[in-house]
Amino acid sequence: MTFQPKSDFLAVMIERGFVADCTDYAGLDAALSEGVVPTYIGYDATAKSLHVGHLLNVMMLRWLQKTGGKPITLMGGGTTKVGDPSFRADERPLLGPEQIAENIAGMKGVFAKYLRYGEGPTDALMLDNAEWLDGLNYLEFLRDVGRHFSVNRMLSFESVKSRLDREQSLSFLEFNYMILQAYDFVELNRRHGCRLQMGGSDQWGNIVNGTDLARRTDGAELFGLTSPLLTTSDGRKMGKSQSGAVWLNADMLSPYEFWQFWRNTTDADVGRFAKLYTELPVEECDRLGSLGGAEINEAKVVLAGEVTTLCHGREAAEAAEATAREVFERGGVGDDLPTLALPRAEAADGVSIVQLIVRAGLAKSGKEARRLIAEGGARIDDAPLTDAGLMLDTGALASPVKLSAGRKRHALVTLED
Repeated sequence: MTFQPKSDFLAVMIERGFVADCTDYAGLDAALSEGVVPTYIGYDATAKSLHVGHLLNVMMLRWLQKTGGKPITLMGGGTTKVGDPSFRADERPLLGPEQIAENIAGMKGVFAKYLRYGEGPTDALMLDNAEWLDGLNYLEFLRDVGRHFSVNRMLSFESVKSRLDREQSLSFLEFNYMILQAYDFVELNRRHGCRLQMGGSDQWGNIVNGTDLARRTDGAELFGLTSPLLTTSDGRKMGKSQSGAVWLNADMLSPYEFWQFWRNTTDADVGRFAKLYTELPVEECDRLGSLGGAEINEAKVVLAGEVTTLCHGREAAEAAEATAREVFERGGVGDDLPTLALPRAEAADGVSIVQLIVRAGLAKSGKEARRLIAEGGARIDDAPLTDAGLMLDTGALASPVKLSAGRKRHALVTLED
């Protein structure tokens, strides 16, 4: 990129690889250089926790605050009732008010780890768009807001076009989503002086709609900044592991499993991920990414430690590393491994090893567990597991049993009364 920013925030974003596109680099850079720019990212409440796929944009808000901006985390209490269709093959399941409220409560704790909330000029705000969306008069909204949107232009956005090109239906409910998101930007500008919306590059059309609507309705100059949609160097979608989503809430994914996800980063991604997901200096990120051989493994430990510290605290990161070294280097059990606590009564007549592997999260199905055993990828207490018909009873489980899938994924099975 040839643009040379004067503002600290844009300089950090560009240098560390956060930027995919911007509606007006020079205009945004000038606004950031002149004073505090309230900036928002929206999060629909579709689950009880954010996952690693959200972490890139959470880090953008963190850097914004560190460089003098004001982050706004907008919870989609209203828009979640519609569902964002962007780059989806099907319609999102509709959630009720109670589930939405429960999901928002679960997500709030994550933001508090990365952002400082309060009443100061650069303290973060947490808002809910249900505050203004729930009370909208539909006819007035169509007249005052809907008239500014061209259906032809909306159909041209890639997020919509890709769905229609695959001849997959797009409901009128979903089609309204981009109008509601644009209206969010206008309301945030009116209520809180918000001038910048950030999001993944799949949100580009929605963000541009918001800047256009603000200009048409209020004559306001607003900006949009998008981050790249990340995949790992081996083509996997960022935020997914072999066992599913990598959640940021400790009650949905243990700090050890979170740490292990980052420890398993492919060699080619270490430097890039260090720039995006840690606060290590860029020079150190480049150095870590350039290492090879055994040294790259220690670089991955540094990456895992730094990311886990931000999400779960330094103590949890150090405990995860200690457990990993105990498990991998000394063949021990480790105190922090994911644990399946099996009721004693359930094990009285024996439980199949295949079922335990699935329930411990080491395989998604019995078929996958049996294939893992057949291919020599499963171990029990560090010994090869070859019998898919093995049954474990209370005697065999009197002491914790360690199950392993490959070299890097482990779990304990214990009995509980």
